[in-house]
Amino acid sequence: MGWHTLLCLVAIATVAAGYKNPYYAPGRSVNVHLFEWKWDDIADECERFLAPRGYGGIQISPPNENVVLWTYNRPWWERYQPMSYKLVTRSGDERQFADMLRRCNAVGVRIYVDAVINHMTGEPPENVGTAGSTAVFNQWDYPGVPYNRAHFNWPHCVIDGADYGNNAWRVRNCELVGLKDLNQRDEHVRNMIVNFMNELIDLGVAGFRIDAAKHMWPEDLRVIYNRLNNLNTQHGFPANARPYIYQEVIDYGNEAISRDEYTPIGAVTEFKVGLELSNAFRGNNQLRWLSSWGPQWGLLAHEDSLTFVDNHDNERGHGGGGGILTYKQPRQYKGAIAFLLAHPYGEPQIMSSFHFLDSEIGPPMDNNGNIISPSINSDGSCGNGWVCQHRWRQIFAMVAFRNAAGNTGLNDWWDNGSNQIAFCRGGNAFIAINNDYWDLNQTLQTCLPAGRYCDVISGNKVGSSCQGKTVTVGNDGRAHISVGANDYDMMLAIHRGPESRL
Repeated sequence: MGWHTLLCLVAIATVAAGYKNPYYAPGRSVNVHLFEWKWDDIADECERFLAPRGYGGIQISPPNENVVLWTYNRPWWERYQPMSYKLVTRSGDERQFADMLRRCNAVGVRIYVDAVINHMTGEPPENVGTAGSTAVFNQWDYPGVPYNRAHFNWPHCVIDGADYGNNAWRVRNCELVGLKDLNQRDEHVRNMIVNFMNELIDLGVAGFRIDAAKHMWPEDLRVIYNRLNNLNTQHGFPANARPYIYQEVIDYGNEAISRDEYTPIGAVTEFKVGLELSNAFRGNNQLRWLSSWGPQWGLLAHEDSLTFVDNHDNERGHGGGGGILTYKQPRQYKGAIAFLLAHPYGEPQIMSSFHFLDSEIGPPMDNNGNIISPSINSDGSCGNGWVCQHRWRQIFAMVAFRNAAGNTGLNDWWDNGSNQIAFCRGGNAFIAINNDYWDLNQTLQTCLPAGRYCDVISGNKVGSSCQGKTVTVGNDGRAHISVGANDYDMMLAIHRGPESRL
């Protein structure tokens, strides 16, 4: 191999690595998807809860104009049918969007945009967008951008279910459920997308989730990513920082398109994580096997992987791989998320939902279609139809656990040969999980300094006492650990951070 070739390969690897850093503020981790929240409410939540609790960032719903679908009672998926790139949605306008970015970045919470750049709308009965734009759907004419027929993929075709198994060309060039399929190889299309994303970067976003990345050619996405601006240093980002990019590629194996085609250009959403953890915490696979959790399970490399239990699609049964745990199975769900956040593998994201029975239904709204803000109850939980998993103690406590664990590895794994497991994160944190039908009562190595600790799962630390369980660690790092089979939660967690150590 010549030096020129070697230098090129190093340059390509450096560019790819540049899109895999979320640029969290120091000591922060975990990205929460505030699904369908309004910009003003997100700004408030950054200041009053997310920053104080150590959250690293937020994935927001698409910020650009979408078609208004009254026929379907304003479903959540109208946000995924763009009419233009104007920053006006039910979540707010450009002024509110910019204010949210300023306020969240000021308290060290980053914002990641769900970017819908594969397609425009389908052909709904309605024809007005959230910013007032109209289109001529059957002529592929979107004057709000502008796009016309020349900017879409031809010949016209719609993806068939069988295409996913054997026809990558059709998956990338035909329409996804009838949504007008943009041609990202077209220079005008590239410019419109790049201008849209650069406007968001300049306003202060930290990166993007690329919706439907699997339906676009990796080489076209590479061109688009490489034309993006560096992150805005006025919002606290370092010089020459590239946006964090995580691409939606649903890949459970045996398809014509592989997630591995996208890892050279950015991180990828690892759907297998939620599938495998849901399976294990539902009791269909023993937790002891999680001792080898990570790439050995057929998962992406650590640095390539955006990990999660559920997202807005699969909590509704979309996106393949059924049986995903959601807020509707709270005990097992919190156990799976505790493991996700305790384990060093991947870059984790948690879901923050609104209640739904009908999987199509949009966020809580009034009779005029305006989103109703979450109310905050006296116990810190949400009302007005919002679930707000990020405010559940068992979840925000594990965010603090992950922050306390830092960049340490996993050590001192213990299991009972079944569904009771425990492990340390360096000398910083310890977790035990019991998904068996009998109690966990063991003296285990916690790897922590001698002293008293509050179990952050069963209660908060208040002053110099614990609302929940207290754990006493001896000089040898060992402690008696008890997690009953019938306890409210299946896990116990302690760490060196101020939230746990007495």
